[in-house]
Amino acid sequence: MGDGRRISELERSFRRAGLPTFIRGYSARQAFAKALPLLTVVFVLEILNALNFDFGFWTNVGFLAGGIAISLGIIGMLNLARGQAFLSVPRRVGLAEMIVFVVVPSVLPLLFGGQQTSAVVTLVGNTALLGLVYLVLGFGAVSILEWAVRRFVSLFAASLTVLVRALSLLLFFLLVIFFTTETWQIWTVPQLPKFVVAAGLFMVFAAGFLLLRLPGSVRGLEVELRGEHLSRTQRVNVGLVMFLSQFLQVVFVALAVWLFFVVFGSLLVSAGVREAWLGKQGTELLRIPFFGDTVVTITVELLRVATGMASFAALYYAAATQLDEAYRDEVVERIAGQMKETFARRAEYLSLVGGTQTV
Repeated sequence: MGDGRRISELERSFRRAGLPTFIRGYSARQAFAKALPLLTVVFVLEILNALNFDFGFWTNVGFLAGGIAISLGIIGMLNLARGQAFLSVPRRVGLAEMIVFVVVPSVLPLLFGGQQTSAVVTLVGNTALLGLVYLVLGFGAVSILEWAVRRFVSLFAASLTVLVRALSLLLFFLLVIFFTTETWQIWTVPQLPKFVVAAGLFMVFAAGFLLLRLPGSVRGLEVELRGEHLSRTQRVNVGLVMFLSQFLQVVFVALAVWLFFVVFGSLLVSAGVREAWLGKQGTELLRIPFFGDTVVTITVELLRVATGMASFAALYYAAATQLDEAYRDEVVERIAGQMKETFARRAEYLSLVGGTQTV
């Protein structure tokens, strides 16, 4: 009984540390079974993608009936293949169910009215939802983030040298281009979707730089922690811990740069300057009195430019940290030191359940 209670305690500690794959018999794919009610509701609602408001009422009734028939038919065949009743909710979510969840709601808008935009949005959205479920429920991304936040100061201290070296050059460059007409036009003229995609690409590339070095960092962590041998799934889990710990630093730097340029721009970029650069004074969001009759103005355009500067800073900082050998060694050492307690509990856990984990 005592061993059983201790095993339960250790398993809870693994979940809190964002390392649920250390639990014997655990599979990250269990996440989809846990999220089955949510996925079912989303799937049912997305059958409405068959509707096309360019057509009349009865035509849409026919489209909706067709969408329901197609969806039920495909799900029913999957149920029969798994030995379930034709009209029943799937008891598990395997690869076939995931494909149906992504593809069927995306195809319906194409079949009924050729709604290409709706099809693409649904395809991307459902794929992203499955990925989010996998990360949050399968690998405990929320617990990992909590773990990283609690240890943020210690890990960030390891990057102060490269931070000072990188930002001293970066801020000089950004300050130069911040006060140019071209920069303000590049970030303020495009429509919002293009702006979001452009800024988001910088963050995606920043994440890519961190991911490139991740496999080597995980192997280095195994060596650092007394030659621990992890399964592939456990390496992915540990790698996610390391990735989020480092990406949190990148986000912090980006937010700091964003705040700097919002304050700096609101003080120095007046309405007259914005009109000279953009041909208009901009869209005001906030006016703040500043020493008498002077007013500090925050505009949509300023926030856009500050966001552009911050996203570029995130990319630059991520690249700088991954190209600095001393930084990578220090970060791996810090994370290893903070994870030693978890790995010690893992050794105790394996001795209690017997044998080693191979999942």
